[in-house]
Amino acid sequence: MSNERQFSPVDRLLMQADAAMRTLLPFSGAPARPSPAILQNESALSDDEARHVAGLMRINHTGEVCAQALYQGQALTAKLPQVRKAMEHAADEEIDHLAWCEQRIRELGSHPSVLNPLFYGLSFGVGAVAGLIGDRVSLGFVAATEDQVVKHLDEHLEQIPADDAKTRAILEQMREDEEQHATSALDAGGLRFPAPVKLGMSLLSKVMTKSTYRI
Repeated sequence: MSNERQFSPVDRLLMQADAAMRTLLPFSGAPARPSPAILQNESALSDDEARHVAGLMRINHTGEVCAQALYQGQALTAKLPQVRKAMEHAADEEIDHLAWCEQRIRELGSHPSVLNPLFYGLSFGVGAVAGLIGDRVSLGFVAATEDQVVKHLDEHLEQIPADDAKTRAILEQMREDEEQHATSALDAGGLRFPAPVKLGMSLLSKVMTKSTYRI
């Protein structure tokens, strides 16, 4: 007999509301791992460099908000318990990234995007619909999304100043984690999305990056 607690629909909705608050409220997500940046010395960035890096980190922070919402939406509607657990575990890992990005944004004298609640709601809806369609589609969506995130991180690693060791350490660890998420989703049976679907996702991600770079 299983000892796993069975949650009611109301329980799950309350848990989703709690997850949303922890994602969107400043400094409300407690990371399980310390930021990779703490071992690095702060570099002397010009005002323009600091502003640009803050914009890039704001994009990454909003990307993590979207990932958190996507995973929570999928966990709500996933059909198989093991898939639901995998989504919830991935969401927990993204809390680290959220906290690291926000801390770095604040260090650079800036703030997270004011559009985060909008993108959270949209991503949660997409995740919930993907979960309703089927677990293989849901897992495939995770893999495709993480592939997009890795591409963004690669671009940002090329753009940050060479001596900005704090930002670089965060982005490199995030990249490693996101690659693992994509691989795990495919290994669990996720569908490999065709190129046209990935192109559509890429165009949507550009809307997010353009809008959150400054606000």
